[in-house]
Amino acid sequence: MTVPRVSIQTEDFDLSVEIATLRRENKGVGAVCSFVGTVRDRNDGDPVSSMELEHYPGMTEKSIEAMVDEAFRRFDIFGARVIHRVGLLQPLDQIVLVAVTSAHRGQSFQACEFLMDYLKTQAPFWKKEQTPQGARWVDARVSDDAALARWGITAANA
Repeated sequence: MTVPRVSIQTEDFDLSVEIATLRRENKGVGAVCSFVGTVRDRNDGDPVSSMELEHYPGMTEKSIEAMVDEAFRRFDIFGARVIHRVGLLQPLDQIVLVAVTSAHRGQSFQACEFLMDYLKTQAPFWKKEQTPQGARWVDARVSDDAALARWGITAANA
């Protein structure tokens, strides 16, 4: 059974299971790099009680798959796995997993960071936070656009 490279889901994920599955696909793996993003209880100085993530099914997966393809073109990697959760999430809940395997750590680190920079700025997700002042949509950050620019990609938000 082939594990998908990209999953958009409401369910939580188990990091150890995902890493073990990714490693099992190639005995030449010498490095695994992963990033797990979680919901913070504060943003822009305000308390956050929850976050809701929305997306366009089909379009989101296609967009992220294209960036995983680009990571394979740019870096010498064996495998990649991206899981992004949607729906209502609470502080400390896991939001996103990016995991990459390669023969050596440098390529895994770079590909993982490349994919995360893309997800932060270009993946079609909309985030709404609940604060004491009410609900607010989370805007793209200039620092995230700058992170993507170092890979030679201009953010659509710019």
